[in-house]
Amino acid sequence: MTGARSTPSGSDREDGRDGENGGDGPPGAGGTNGSATVEERPEPSAVIGQVPTDAGLRRQLAAAARSRGQTASVAAEIDGIESELASIEIEPVDLTAARRRVAETTGEIERLKERVAALRGDARARRAVDADADAALDDLETAAAELSAAQTEAIAAEQALERARAEAARARDERRRRLRLRDRLRNRRRAARRELSEAVYPAFRRALAAVPGGDPDAAGSEPDAYDGDPVAASLAAVRVAALDVPVELRGDAARAVEAADRSARSLLRTAEVRVEDASGGSSGRPDV
Repeated sequence: MTGARSTPSGSDREDGRDGENGGDGPPGAGGTNGSATVEERPEPSAVIGQVPTDAGLRRQLAAAARSRGQTASVAAEIDGIESELASIEIEPVDLTAARRRVAETTGEIERLKERVAALRGDARARRAVDADADAALDDLETAAAELSAAQTEAIAAEQALERARAEAARARDERRRRLRLRDRLRNRRRAARRELSEAVYPAFRRALAAVPGGDPDAAGSEPDAYDGDPVAASLAAVRVAALDVPVELRGDAARAVEAADRSARSLLRTAEVRVEDASGGSSGRPDV
């Protein structure tokens, strides 16, 4: 059964999902790169709009607090980090192509140097025996021009490789900066959840007394201390929240609310509740 018991792994499990996969590979690799994708904070209804939920208790309570318009003291810092992350663009740098171009031009220069040397020797040999050297000299002139052009191309290739190396170094720096920002973002989001969840915890403790299976004595002093029924905790989180969308109840949550002697809307203090029926579909009833 999926529930709401808050554990370190449960309450922060989404933290590793912001950002693209493989974007921080070896320096100079091609790969897919571009604007750093930042996972948006989910709407409260995406966290507690369906019970049971996969979210940890701190995340549920933080969503409930946000639905009531509460913001954490680090909200502005979080917005700034998200904006900075979104502005980072890392273009792929193809060092392989630049290195190949240098190697090709270097090989061409060596080939042309050998041809120029051979043609120069041929022309000298012809002159030594008073033979016609005009054709050899023409070929030598052509080969020398090709060699000069190849040397110019090689210089351009070396310069392009140096630029690519500099771009690759900048890309590495940007990837490192992005990783640092992501770490900061995870930490600040965690701090925000902690602050918001603790701000509504007294209301959550009171709500436990009103929902099926809830036990205020199991609440303890903070979300990490909760040791009660996870479904009751999720129902209490919904009761604390101010959701403007229907709440869907399934499985144990649906059975617990249907067995209660009060309507679902009264229990959860929300405008509309949809309860899964025995066949697994939604009854579509606005109240039960």
